[in-house]
Amino acid sequence: MAFFMKTMISNQVKNLGFGGGSEEKKEEGGTSDPAAAQGMTREEYEEYQKQMIEEKMERDAAFTQKKAERACLRVHLREKYRLPKSEMDETQIQLGGDDVDLPEDLRKMVDEDQEEEEDKDSILGQLQNLQNMDLDTIKEKAQATFTEIKQTAEQKCSVM
Repeated sequence: MAFFMKTMISNQVKNLGFGGGSEEKKEEGGTSDPAAAQGMTREEYEEYQKQMIEEKMERDAAFTQKKAERACLRVHLREKYRLPKSEMDETQIQLGGDDVDLPEDLRKMVDEDQEEEEDKDSILGQLQNLQNMDLDTIKEKAQATFTEIKQTAEQKCSVM
């Protein structure tokens, strides 16, 4: 099995044009056909190679998509918290293609957060906050502020 894997890897490197096939010829006793060395027909070997390349491309595409989704999430968080943008994230999103978006569960979380913030920022949200406060506390704060302003004015102005 280890020999099979070593041969496969060296064949892939050889096919990429990096060399590495000279050791293989010595070990196999001079066989130059990689398919025969692995005990396959030429067609089986080509089909296997094609399948390996397709699988690698699929994995790479999925990995790029995930990286783009993560970058998209970071962009949303940076916008939310008003942090500086990152060129690396923008590049990752572009590499991922046009269909990059937040995963559905994260999208729901972001939407819920935005609704809560909008409710808090609205006039009705502010009124609800006022209703929750104690009226006596508000009076005390207003009186303390008024007294503080009056004292500051008396210190600065000798007429009063």
